[in-house]
Amino acid sequence: MAHATKQGPQLLNGFKRLTRFDKGLGAQLPEAYKKFWREWKMTQPAAVHYIPKDGVWERDEVTGEIKPVQNVPIPLIDPPESHQGIWGGEAVIKGFQKRQRLSRRVPHFWVPVLKRSVVHSQVLNEYMSVVVTDRTIEKIHECHGFDHYLLKTPACDLRSALALTLKRKILIELLNNCPSLAGQPSERERVLKEYKCYLEAYTPEEIEWYGYTYDEAIKKIAAQIREQNKPVPHKLEFRRKLIEQLQQANMKSETESDEPSGKLAAKSSSDSDADIEALTKLESPSSSSTSSNWLSKINPFGKKQET
Repeated sequence: MAHATKQGPQLLNGFKRLTRFDKGLGAQLPEAYKKFWREWKMTQPAAVHYIPKDGVWERDEVTGEIKPVQNVPIPLIDPPESHQGIWGGEAVIKGFQKRQRLSRRVPHFWVPVLKRSVVHSQVLNEYMSVVVTDRTIEKIHECHGFDHYLLKTPACDLRSALALTLKRKILIELLNNCPSLAGQPSERERVLKEYKCYLEAYTPEEIEWYGYTYDEAIKKIAAQIREQNKPVPHKLEFRRKLIEQLQQANMKSETESDEPSGKLAAKSSSDSDADIEALTKLESPSSSSTSSNWLSKINPFGKKQET
């Protein structure tokens, strides 16, 4: 009976729950941002807090039982402070710890060791003081530079909003041919030659939308919609209509001025005679007396005429 209902064919493969990209302003986000979102939130990150096992099957050393290999990632917690630094893929782990042999286990949080360090970006030509971990410093050394680390590492391994923002700025700087190094032509040429290869994996639209959180992307698309559909004040609309009416009146007067002068003179003389007759009627004493009599009847404070 699935064919009997409108939504029946859609439910044959299971009910699809609406996501944040299927309703509201999220549905108007471009495909470039959705691609970044899949890279950031829906891609499996590299193993940081556990050692993954190779192969498909493994043998238990005690019982000799053959079991399938299960590399289950540890759930991670990203506090707000993690987005203000670059933790190198590390995060907070929530679990239990048995501190004594005969005591019950208690909840425990494992937090990475944080330190403040200075990093240098050759593309941006800036020194930055950020909160990092030992793994961040190791990865920067492995990639031979801070810029290489950000550009080589996918969004799911960077995790931090600060790192993604810096990566977007670096990509935009490379796309614009490093305007911050305009005063150093030789350094600018060297940097472009070394880092220009990273632009091959992105389009200009993907670079524009790269590194934004969902709330920032919603604000950006809302601002673009407001800019495209900017409201026009009524005074401007009324002014436009008034100008059009004045232009039409001016065109009519110009067409009338092209008529023969005799007709216009006769018309003007007849109009002037009619105006003079109307004025004489108003100035006549009979009309003034009748109007005064009419007003005296209505005015309750006026003097009554003796009969």
